[in-house]
Amino acid sequence: MSGAASLPWEVNCRSVKAKLDAGEKFLLLDCREKNEYEIAKIAGATLLPMSELTSRVGEIEAYREQPIVVHCHHGGRSMRVAQWLRQNGFAQAQSMAGGIHQWAEEIEPGLAKY
Repeated sequence: MSGAASLPWEVNCRSVKAKLDAGEKFLLLDCREKNEYEIAKIAGATLLPMSELTSRVGEIEAYREQPIVVHCHHGGRSMRVAQWLRQNGFAQAQSMAGGIHQWAEEIEPGLAKY
């Protein structure tokens, strides 16, 4: 196993915010559906719904060797997506624990909750 395989499966919201603030190069992938994305979104996130992942994975091919942080509403879908990505060669995929709900609680209190 490579060193990347030892990355934790989850990363917390504060760590993701720190990565964004530091200008680190990584893909912030929102795996919620489009209607959810329209209610609330994290600036800089790329929408790729879990339901379309297998047919659209080519769109993120450039990130195969780079860090990917996946988020959803509460963390369940993003964990499944991160697992699928790792199984398909995206070794640095992680799930953002607590999802956008936790992000709204800790990082961006004005963000809409649903």
